[in-house]
Amino acid sequence: MNAADLDIIGTDQPIFDPSAFRLTEQEAELTALARRIGKSRFAPRAEEFDREASFPTENYNDMHEAGLLGICVPKENGGHGAPFRTYMMTAAEIGRYCGATALTWNMHVCSCLWTGALTDDLEMSHDQREKHLSRRAKHYNRILKDGAIYSQPFSEGGAAAAGVVPFSTSAKRADGGWIINGKKIFASLSGHADYYGILCGEMKEGERPSRRDTMYIAVPANADGVKVVGPWDPLGMRGTVSRTLIFEDVFVPDEEQLMPRGIYYQAATRWPHMFMTLSPTYMGIAQAAFDFTIQYLRGEVPGLPPVKRRMYPTKQMGVAQMHLMLEQTKALWFQAITEAAPDPTREQVMRAWAAHYTVMENANEICQLAIRTCGGQSMLKSLPLERLYRDSRCGSLMLPWTAEICLDRIGRESLYLPGESDD
Repeated sequence: MNAADLDIIGTDQPIFDPSAFRLTEQEAELTALARRIGKSRFAPRAEEFDREASFPTENYNDMHEAGLLGICVPKENGGHGAPFRTYMMTAAEIGRYCGATALTWNMHVCSCLWTGALTDDLEMSHDQREKHLSRRAKHYNRILKDGAIYSQPFSEGGAAAAGVVPFSTSAKRADGGWIINGKKIFASLSGHADYYGILCGEMKEGERPSRRDTMYIAVPANADGVKVVGPWDPLGMRGTVSRTLIFEDVFVPDEEQLMPRGIYYQAATRWPHMFMTLSPTYMGIAQAAFDFTIQYLRGEVPGLPPVKRRMYPTKQMGVAQMHLMLEQTKALWFQAITEAAPDPTREQVMRAWAAHYTVMENANEICQLAIRTCGGQSMLKSLPLERLYRDSRCGSLMLPWTAEICLDRIGRESLYLPGESDD
């Protein structure tokens, strides 16, 4: 299957209408491609991946053939060169049909987005820039040519993933490369990625670990000392297969660096919107819950009797509430992703936190309203709403911007101007 084959497949209405939201031609094309592949391939498989907690390998094969694995690979390297907003809206359309696919695809795409358009905005020496361009070209070639999948495990069980303390996973200099030791939990794509994009702290002789020394390096999944351990049987997002990764004296060559040493810290401080990339999945889930409710009340759900329930005032009221919440969420989120750029203003960063929180919480609220509005039959596992509800509940827990972290930062920044304290 390729992009041309998908052109004959009918699609749902876009989450963001190209005319109303003034999308670029590329945005309109890529979001339409996502809807075609999502509706025809991902949606029919989603229930199985959820039930079995199995990784959506078939979906990744389809995305490779359709060119979506390289959506954020720069055009000069053979990819689509999609900027931040384009990727975010495309990912939302994927999340509409399979949350686990969208969430894991995000981990893969960030290895291209962060090393591509994002690092192009950052300051580097000439030598750093030349090495980075050479190294990232090798990573991109693996993705485009071989369909290589990259992951991006953050969490370690402490505060590092929230950006509060240095990562405990360590990188120590060795001849020609680095020795990696540590552990990552909730590591999506474990056992299925070809490379693990590890955030770790560079260990310097006689110095305390610092967030400024964070490294971003690709660890081959088949390297000696890499282990995938533990079960995976969660409430939702079961197809992400986020088992625990262990690194025991893993040697990784220099050329596997995804960013030059020290550049990740600059990215995290100057490009904070980079941490919004988990939210498109939940924007898509919110739309999917609304879509299902409309189909159900109109008697148009495939496989169910064509019984209409749309004439009841209580159903109409529930749909109205869902519609209002969905439109409010879309408007705030679209504004925030449109503003994404290096060195945003204080107000833009606060709006990003607000948008991220709103998507994560409203997705679940919309799913709750959908269940109440549709009624008891909607909770059956043979229908997608029960899965959407479980998947939607997971969003507010995800680092680096959990719901609580967003609230804490919004409250603090609202009350304290830069440099102010109570001391």
